[in-house]
Amino acid sequence: PTSVMETGYDILFFWVARMIMMGLENTGDIPFDTVYLHGLIRDENGEKMSKSKGNVIDPLVTMDKYGTDALRFSLTVGNTPGNDMRLSSHKLEGSRNFANKIWNASRFVIGNLDEKAISSLPASSTVEDQWILSRLNHTIASVTGHLEQFQLGEALRQIYEFLWTEYCDWYIEIAKIRLRDTEATSSPLPVLTHVLETALRLLHPFMPFISEEIWQNLKTYQPDGKPESIMIAPYPETNVSAYDADAEQEMELVIEIIRSIRNARAESKVDPGKYIEAIISPSDGAHTFKDHISTITNLARVQPLTIEDGDSVKSQYQDNANILVLKGAEVILPIEGMIDIDSEKSRIEKEIEENKKDVIRIEKLLSNDSFLSKAPPHVIDKERQKLTDRKGVLAKLEERLTSLG
Repeated sequence: PTSVMETGYDILFFWVARMIMMGLENTGDIPFDTVYLHGLIRDENGEKMSKSKGNVIDPLVTMDKYGTDALRFSLTVGNTPGNDMRLSSHKLEGSRNFANKIWNASRFVIGNLDEKAISSLPASSTVEDQWILSRLNHTIASVTGHLEQFQLGEALRQIYEFLWTEYCDWYIEIAKIRLRDTEATSSPLPVLTHVLETALRLLHPFMPFISEEIWQNLKTYQPDGKPESIMIAPYPETNVSAYDADAEQEMELVIEIIRSIRNARAESKVDPGKYIEAIISPSDGAHTFKDHISTITNLARVQPLTIEDGDSVKSQYQDNANILVLKGAEVILPIEGMIDIDSEKSRIEKEIEENKKDVIRIEKLLSNDSFLSKAPPHVIDKERQKLTDRKGVLAKLEERLTSLG
């Protein structure tokens, strides 16, 4: 488009259409050829903001409290063209948390850079390096496509997902392990720096202030012709040669293994600082996981970690292990390493007694003719359903107790 008009949909006829007509009448031409209509900003209850209702949000006060970039983020992310959006303190707090996440990640990267400038990516890299670079370039391509289609909210959401989850929650955590490893063959710092500064350029149109501040601190370690301001830095371009489907598939499985072990630990209420035993059995034999042992050990808190093929291990722990079946691998977590058997038995026995008391109480109530004749039907149905639920829980608890011997 040669010219764009951006406005709310509520004045489409009152303002936009009349500008078109006046332009044609007075000049014989239209003033713009593309109109982007955004929705209205409503309060958290869906009501249109109005001074008379007193539900307006003062942008100056909001910027002082949450930050200008946080307000910009809140007004853009998840916002579909033409649709109204709700602006609440909860959403603003989430946006501020994202700004803090970026700031802390940048402090970590810059804090680990020494006097040597990071000028280029290494010729060879690890699987996690290839994975994050592949994900970065896929994100650039997707975000650029959404911007060209005026899908601003979706573009920002994808930048958010990449930075928060893939870069901060996973790649930085893996990089910390490599930085602590004195025997590591390569440093993650060049990739950490490259991905951060590229993602900042991608984010800058949406959150200009924090991205500029980080850029000024980061470019000290990247003297290779970096512009004085991120405002005049080139917009990122997709490097198709960095796509690596194999690395993405491999890291997705590693992440799924770690996430599954963490969930199993939480369900069994394992102490966060305790290491548990784990055995990984690759499903297709293609993955050895030898390059990821340190990552899984540290991020999932497992020790010892054994990688074994075949069903022999599974059959060995069949009755005394939590077996996690994943796409590409099975993870076996021996129960003895996760819980204190005697304590778990005692806990289950107490729950069984409590549920038995509830079952007896409800059965007694449902056998009472006075209750059945006076209580409303929905109350009686609720008690019957409660009895069925209690019996189901009781059966599972008894099965669990039996499995523990």
